[in-house]
Amino acid sequence: MKRTRLSLYYLAGYLLFAGVALVLAPSLALQLLLSNGSYGELLPRLLGVVLFALGVVVAQVVRLGLAQLYTTTLAVRVVILAVLVWLYASSSDPLFLVLLGIVGLGFVLTGTSYLLDRRERT
Repeated sequence: MKRTRLSLYYLAGYLLFAGVALVLAPSLALQLLLSNGSYGELLPRLLGVVLFALGVVVAQVVRLGLAQLYTTTLAVRVVILAVLVWLYASSSDPLFLVLLGIVGLGFVLTGTSYLLDRRERT
């Protein structure tokens, strides 16, 4: 599961980076993500803390090589992708398309890596 483990560095990286960015500079982070909505300062900072905490958990999954959780990261991202599509449809805020691209790329990377690793094992 070497490829899958490597693909999760992308996931941990964007979670940690986005978490720090949203906590320290929420307006700038939302602007960089092309948001046209008004979200204030508090909720983006809260989201930043949650993303950072999740990034730490994913980093530990990678560091410890917990292959049993690799499929969980894929399943959770399916739900996230569905919600992002719904949020974009509800708001037309380009933020959700950008997030869809970021999360979607990670999903494709991990999913492809997982399938290749499983095929190689059998």
